[in-house]
Amino acid sequence: MSTTTIPTPSGTETIPSTMRAVVVHGPEDYRLEERPVPVPGPGELLLKTDAVGVCASDLKCYHGAAKFWGDENRTAWAERDRIPGHEFVGTIVSAGDGALAKRGVALGDRIACEQIVPCWECRYCLDGAYWMCAVHDMFGFKGYDGAMAEYVLVPTKALTHPVRRDLPGHVAAFAEPLSCAFHAVERADIKFNDVVVIAGAGPIGLSAIAGARQKNPLKIIALDVVPEKLALAEKVGADMTINIAEHDAVSVIKELTDGYGADVYIEATGHPSAVPQGLNLLRKLGTFVEYSVFKDAVSVDWSIISDDKELDVRGAHLGPHTWPAAIKLLEAETLPMDEICTHQFPLERFQDALDLVGDSSGGSVKVSIIPSMSV
Repeated sequence: MSTTTIPTPSGTETIPSTMRAVVVHGPEDYRLEERPVPVPGPGELLLKTDAVGVCASDLKCYHGAAKFWGDENRTAWAERDRIPGHEFVGTIVSAGDGALAKRGVALGDRIACEQIVPCWECRYCLDGAYWMCAVHDMFGFKGYDGAMAEYVLVPTKALTHPVRRDLPGHVAAFAEPLSCAFHAVERADIKFNDVVVIAGAGPIGLSAIAGARQKNPLKIIALDVVPEKLALAEKVGADMTINIAEHDAVSVIKELTDGYGADVYIEATGHPSAVPQGLNLLRKLGTFVEYSVFKDAVSVDWSIISDDKELDVRGAHLGPHTWPAAIKLLEAETLPMDEICTHQFPLERFQDALDLVGDSSGGSVKVSIIPSMSV
């Protein structure tokens, strides 16, 4: 194996010619392989991957969800022969011409990349809504390889953000789900007097609770079925929790609100039953924010949205303009990240990481892969 040695602020970094990488061959067919280490061209950066989170969307893609692989109503979006992993942070070890100056960084700096790589040419990008880019290339799914590998290439069109180097890698990589949840919170347009209900106390739900806490509404209520996750929800800012396996959330919340219902509902479970639950527990003129990626189709009574309650239903996608705030909160070290980032795996155990994310018993919260970790 050939190597290249380059100077960095901490000494030297030896870059091999090949690397270990997880490669997508199709649904339920991901393999650990040797791949060439990318060589950055003009304007591009090469990162040594510090950590990459395993997202619920990674799992749904792995299991063949129609959103990624298509069905009778849509073509496939995800690509084969692609390295997955869109929640990542890495250290700059090489750069093409002009890349360091363009981004105001240096070799040895740590950065996080937004998951979407906008085209900057479609109507959405030109209107400033880059996160809805029509091309919709995204690390690990389409257009660009992700970071379930020892190294990852940052293209010229990518958006990057500096992250403090002394944060553990798996904590720094949590900026991606945290920024996504912050966007959902912004879409909710939370007011001081609102009762806010957040369904799910997984990575996105907990992040939404932390974000909603920054808005300081009257009451934040977390819903889940796992007692340990509900306890964690209180640590990140929930005023109250409801175990929906033991209590009827709709009845409890209506009793708390003089029969009216909640002002805001943020759905962060990805379970079809959470959608009608939210419609039923909201008050008239309430706001429903949907963030989840669903594996299966969801059916609801749309008359609740229209004729019954005139609800404001909003989608939320990715984390536009919220990354600096998410990174700032992580760097403040006020969140219980040791309890949120529960499991880390080496690349060789990527399958164990995927399987753990898919374990519905609630044995994990945030699962990450650390390429430098020994087996």
